Amino acid sequence: MVRVLAVPLLALLTFAPAATAPLRATTGPVMAAPPAPVAYRSPVEPVRVLRGFEPPPSPYGPGHRGVDLAVTPGQPVRAAGAGVVSFAGSVAGRGVVVIAHADGVSTEYEPVVPSVTAGAAVPAGAVVGRVTGTHDGCPPDGCLHWGARRDGAYFDPLTLLRRLGPVRLLPWPRHG
Repeated sequence: MVRVLAVPLLALLTFAPAATAPLRATTGPVMAAPPAPVAYRSPVEPVRVLRGFEPPPSPYGPGHRGVDLAVTPGQPVRAAGAGVVSFAGSVAGRGVVVIAHADGVSTEYEPVVPSVTAGAAVPAGAVVGRVTGTHDGCPPDGCLHWGARRDGAYFDPLTLLRRLGPVRLLPWPRHG
């Protein structure tokens, strides 16, 4: 008789949900919050492009991973958008500032003498450094190299300055 009662009791304990288990939704995928929008502006005024963006044919191929903007020696460089300084220092003898923005974009500025430190929150338009030094293909103190990356891939930073305009949702044609 003990065996007859033990089997149903064991089955009940095995298949019954735990009273302390957290409840979880099982009706769809978990959606991440969309990235916060960031309003961008040029890091220097006026905007005069000396050399445009030239995407490399492969991740390690030749190209120009940003744009070179005309500047005057010592000209202030401003944050293109609000964010957090992720790097401010020297790379290969040139001053570099990198800002991480809430939408997943990071912008890079060189050659500059940084006026900010890593970890600092900066609003859009805040001075982050002054142009000093050279960048390949530019006259001394004559250009600012401005780069942009999203998910590790470089893209033309000038696209950050263009507004999308009106967005319209259109029906998707059904196939099948």
